Amino acid sequence: LERFHARQLRVSPHVLGHSKAHVGRGVAELVRAAKAQGLQPGPLAFSLRGDFVRIGSAYEQHKVRSPDCFDILVPLRLPPHLEPQPRCADGLGPCGAFVCGLRARNGWTRRCRPFAEGFCVELQGRSHLSSGLVLRWFQGHLQRCLAAVRYRLQERCRVSLSACPGHPPTLHILPCSDYVCCHISMAVRLIPAIPLGDGLYLTALPPEGLHGSPAPEALWGLNASRQEQRLLGWLKEQAPDASCHLKCLQILKGLRDLRRHGLEEPFCSQWGRVLSSYVLKTALFSLLLRGPLEAWDEQFLVERLEDLVLYLRDCLRKQVLMDFFLGNTSIPEAVALPRFLKEAAPVNLLSAFDRPTLDLVAFQLISTWIQAPHIIRMYSSPRYLRPVPTP
Repeated sequence: LERFHARQLRVSPHVLGHSKAHVGRGVAELVRAAKAQGLQPGPLAFSLRGDFVRIGSAYEQHKVRSPDCFDILVPLRLPPHLEPQPRCADGLGPCGAFVCGLRARNGWTRRCRPFAEGFCVELQGRSHLSSGLVLRWFQGHLQRCLAAVRYRLQERCRVSLSACPGHPPTLHILPCSDYVCCHISMAVRLIPAIPLGDGLYLTALPPEGLHGSPAPEALWGLNASRQEQRLLGWLKEQAPDASCHLKCLQILKGLRDLRRHGLEEPFCSQWGRVLSSYVLKTALFSLLLRGPLEAWDEQFLVERLEDLVLYLRDCLRKQVLMDFFLGNTSIPEAVALPRFLKEAAPVNLLSAFDRPTLDLVAFQLISTWIQAPHIIRMYSSPRYLRPVPTP
């Protein structure tokens, strides 16, 4: 396991540092250009707030294999007289989905109507902010700003923007550097986000999870990445200096990806969706807070990794793994949570999957752990080590 982590999973801090620097410069230029252009239409359209939020494994020290994919939240600013009013989308979408109404501080007036007509949809007799319409506006807005960014960055890197319907746009960055280690093509997913305060954001839900939903255009997901980063920072302070909790997460993600090569569709896709990186991270958080944190010293790597596998197996069999932040009252007081998160209804991350699927994933998970040395040897040739698309 140590050799598997060192040779196939661990990302070089040097290369990752260079990649994050290129990403930071490219995104900063694009956001600056988009904010400047967004000031022109006036108060009846969205604009960019001017900052961006780095999220995901690359910024939480548990990225695996290659520093070529990054996630960035780009906060949007509503017109000055409007405020978001999110609420749980009971029965309208998947578990944990939200809808977002709008409130006008001085009451709805004629000047608010153009914005509502351009970015809202009717749902149950009320106007709600549309994630689909916001995403399409965001994609077009960035595309219009790309020429200015290309000109400013032409000596450092080449940039392009691609978009897939229903998904956030992706900024592609290819550095023009003399350093061999920096010749990595990077894909940066730029996710438009509606700020709610306290480090919380609404982001568009991926269309894959909205099949059969009566109102897919009106649905949003709640992003609590800032709270996850605070919790990881607190755990780093409390755990031993040589703690293995992030290494356990990396190894489990690596085994999950290797095992995918031996599975056939449609179960192969279900395997990746059930054991998503967010599910694995949620299970790790839950197990860590059971304590004691001293037990996560590096010398106990195999024992803690087995504990994590068995805990996940039990969750899959019971069909229950609760979201760590929504409605969780047992989070340490040192990790201050916004009131909105504390009062939210608890969400079961496995509720979208049927029992036969979860039972089969549980069986394959235990099988993967038992056969880990064999699976690592079998699927460690270069043809199997191409990047695996994240569900």
